[in-house]
Parts: sequence; structure tokens; C-alpha cells
Amino acid sequence: MIGSLEFLYKTDLPHRAIAVYRYLFDRANRQGQCWPAIATVARDLHLSENTVRRALDDLRRAGLLTSQQRVRKDGGRSTLLFTLR
Repeated sequence: MIGSLEFLYKTDLPHRAIAVYRYLFDRANRQGQCWPAIATVARDLHLSENTVRRALDDLRRAGLLTSQQRVRKDGGRSTLLFTLR
């Protein structure tokens, strides 16, 4: 897992993306993975769900995040698995 977030401040990422990255970083395991619901991230950061989705897109385009849809045993969709890079 990344030790310092200093590199974030040298990027051209919008503040929404930096806030979401820091949120995910704080919740990630040693492999850099976490799976909070978008609604939870939005509520905790006082952002709209659409703003969180835009921030996630910013992070994916910057190569700082990948996400994978998780599926329940019954075939239903679950939360996304986020992996920080």
C-alpha cells in the first residue's frame, strides 16, 4: 500500500477526486482494496452520488484506481471493489 499521499497534490486532479481517493485510502486493506458503496462515500463526504461517480472516473482516467463489480451468490450486483494504485 502507498505510504504517503503527497503525490496527490502534484496532480491536476479536481478536489472531488482527491477527497474520494483519500476516503478510499483510509478504508483500504493492505492490498489497497476496499468496497464502500457509492452512497456511503457520498454521505460521508457530503457530496452527491453523481459527484462521487465523476471523481471515480477522474481517478480511473489518471490510473490511480481500478474498480470491479462484485456479484452476490444469487447473481445480484453488490458494491464495487476498488483497488488503489
